[in-house]
Amino acid sequence: MDKKKVAIIGGGPAGVSAALYTLRANIDTTILAHGESALNKAEKIDNYYGFPDGISGPDLYDNGINEATAIGAKVINEEVVGLNFGAKLEIKTTDNIYEADAVILAMGSQRKAPKIDGIKEFEGNGVSYCAVCDGFFYRGKTVAVLGDGEYAANERAELEPIAAEVIALDDLDVIERFSGDQKLKKVEFKDGSTQEIDGLFVAIGTAGAGDLAKKVGIFTDENNKIMVDENMATNIPGIYAAGDCTGGFLQVSKAVADGAMAANSVIKYLRTK
Repeated sequence: MDKKKVAIIGGGPAGVSAALYTLRANIDTTILAHGESALNKAEKIDNYYGFPDGISGPDLYDNGINEATAIGAKVINEEVVGLNFGAKLEIKTTDNIYEADAVILAMGSQRKAPKIDGIKEFEGNGVSYCAVCDGFFYRGKTVAVLGDGEYAANERAELEPIAAEVIALDDLDVIERFSGDQKLKKVEFKDGSTQEIDGLFVAIGTAGAGDLAKKVGIFTDENNKIMVDENMATNIPGIYAAGDCTGGFLQVSKAVADGAMAANSVIKYLRTK
């Protein structure tokens, strides 16, 4: 009988904590980690149990990854750009598609939209953060994708079969503002030129947990944090979330606890399948 598989998206405290439990429950565990965890940016952590002299963020991160790999975790450095349903849950990266019986989203806090006039003002009225969710509303229209990374490229690919034209806005520095009346109408550039558009899809950097969640209909709150119940379960069976991406007290201790709870829920879920 094949082992059940869990994919954990995120290699920080929440994701690694979850892996330590799923591995010990004999679940095939893959951690998909890309870019830096917030932990890597912490110079020193001196309020965490068991480290009376403190520990640097990068050291704590490396310790966690090494602990997980030592007991069998597969750690893959690829950027996740999408979630889908197939025969199993499918995790799409820039390079591959992975299947899993359960997924734990543990990608940390969401990135912020760039501070360009008009983005916040037109959210829901021409500005979107999810091509899969909202592309349908722009059939035969002109849309733009803001961003220059793999995530932006993936959003453009989602929109190209739907929209009449997809414009790549890959240089934020040349944009003055986004403007319109009740709805977004155009991009205004710093050189005085303009481009009429019907919609804007923001895809800066890598896909955040909230962005991935929306692609499969997972509920998020007004701050783009993933909504979970007391067992760290989302509204989609088999998908859980843990750590900063769920909001609340943004501390390593909470992330570790969330990861353990999410893993416990995954273990129970997979034992019923």
